[in-house]
Amino acid sequence: MRMSQTLIPTLKEAPSEAEVPSHVFMVRGGYLRKVAAGIYSFLPLGWKVVKKVEKIIREEMDRAGASEVFLPAVIPAELWQESGRWDQYGAQLLRFKDRKGGDFVIGPTHEEVISALVRSDVRSWRQLPLNLYQIQTKFRDELRPRAGLMRGREFIMKDAYSFHVDENDANREYKKMYDTYQRIFTRCGLAFRAVEADTGNIGGSLSHEFQVLTETGEDALVACDACDYAANVEQAVARPPADPQTASEQCQRVPTPGQHTIAEVSSFLGVPQTRLVKTLIYLADGQPVAVLVRGDRAVNEIKLRRALEVTELLLATDAAVREVTGAPVGFAGPVGLKIQVPIYCDLEVQALADFVVGANAPDAHLKGVNVDNDFKPTAFGDYRTAAEGDACARCATGHLHAHRGIEVGQVFFLGTKYSRPMGVTFLDVDGLEKPAQMGCYGIGVTRIVAAAIEQNHDKDGIVWPVPLAPYEVAVLELQQDDDNVIATSKRIYEELSAAGIDVLYDDRDERAGVKFKDADLIGIPFRIAIGRKGVAEGVVELKRRNGTEVRKIRIPEASALVAAEVIAERR
Repeated sequence: MRMSQTLIPTLKEAPSEAEVPSHVFMVRGGYLRKVAAGIYSFLPLGWKVVKKVEKIIREEMDRAGASEVFLPAVIPAELWQESGRWDQYGAQLLRFKDRKGGDFVIGPTHEEVISALVRSDVRSWRQLPLNLYQIQTKFRDELRPRAGLMRGREFIMKDAYSFHVDENDANREYKKMYDTYQRIFTRCGLAFRAVEADTGNIGGSLSHEFQVLTETGEDALVACDACDYAANVEQAVARPPADPQTASEQCQRVPTPGQHTIAEVSSFLGVPQTRLVKTLIYLADGQPVAVLVRGDRAVNEIKLRRALEVTELLLATDAAVREVTGAPVGFAGPVGLKIQVPIYCDLEVQALADFVVGANAPDAHLKGVNVDNDFKPTAFGDYRTAAEGDACARCATGHLHAHRGIEVGQVFFLGTKYSRPMGVTFLDVDGLEKPAQMGCYGIGVTRIVAAAIEQNHDKDGIVWPVPLAPYEVAVLELQQDDDNVIATSKRIYEELSAAGIDVLYDDRDERAGVKFKDADLIGIPFRIAIGRKGVAEGVVELKRRNGTEVRKIRIPEASALVAAEVIAERR
């Protein structure tokens, strides 16, 4: 493609709202233009990258035995009401009425539609297993869309859904899709990690996220330094203390005037934060509960909600805390609550002895508190967020280390969450009607584009991995008034194109410096600069975008040499 014949409007500056590198460089490089908050138009460069990601996905999904379909973006409310998600999904679901007053949604995901499709045509166990996928635009009405393609409202997604006669076969397909995702992200040139994850709004009982590792990622992860365990912090489990401490003190009340926070109480009493226990009051489906974690820890509300088996979990208001404890926020404790409520105690607290808690009275705490001696928990469990340095729960020697990541894919085992309420059934080998076991497998196509840039850029622009680059080679024609430069540029462009290489030919009437800067900004992996002096010497200059060396190559060998290097880096 000649740059003079396409639309690549590069910019010197990015808009003020572009904060992360992928957003900055996709706007400056002429890949994207904003239409509304979280909604973008893809220009030719951006769309070429999207299509390359889609090609890799299609090849691997087809290789795995999945079949491509295309489902409607506009979905009638009746299907969402059947699954129960019409009332559960929340404000991200974009709802509207048609001219006849019927309720519809713009699909954020398609479990309901695919379930309705399969139940209408699959009758027998002989038709299973079945894995159907699509690549399509989705819409989720994010409250605060940000970071360009990483947290947009409209995005392109690959979503696949599988149907099975039993749980064993569903787990087999889950593993196959897990392996397929490993191949997809490897072919995209990404450094990634598969981590255990919460199932969120999709539901089900098992899930893994595929996280691209980058400091700009919005997801917090932990990974073991001695085994392959990794998880989103929402899901991560740390090994509890092996040896409980021994009680040696009696509970006593001490004044702590004006000391509300853990840090303040720790300093005032001269006690480390690891020997303080904070008591947090939550409303679980409207009912108050007390949750105890060590002073330096945070409650993991996803784990807690799952353990309590409730739909809604909210931190209690100041007024609700006072009603339960009889004291202002900052002085709650499990001993002597004004209202008796269930007490859920983290496993780390279970192993502590002689710790400090709030006294359920203003400006006072209790020292020397011990579980069972001074209060009786309702239950013990893992209710805290795993953190840097925690002992790994999956091996005997490892410790967890913190990472940041961008989620680019997720696989779910759904079981019968959708098939049972929506009547996706089949007749088994004995003629009995059973609900199909389901799996769900999503990939954020446009998020892969952003994640690849977050991992591959420098101060000058994007540094594309060859498999995702919109063009593999940039041919820069440095002088437009020299017939030999023009002829040589055109010759190399045509030879590379004939060899199956994707080439961007910069034939614009611009200064050489502008062309060099734009080539770096756009991020094409190989750059061939063709200038008057080099042509006179019979050479062109070849530079890799991810390197500093400039190589002089004889003109007769240039096309074949560059084509061979490009092909060697394709996945």
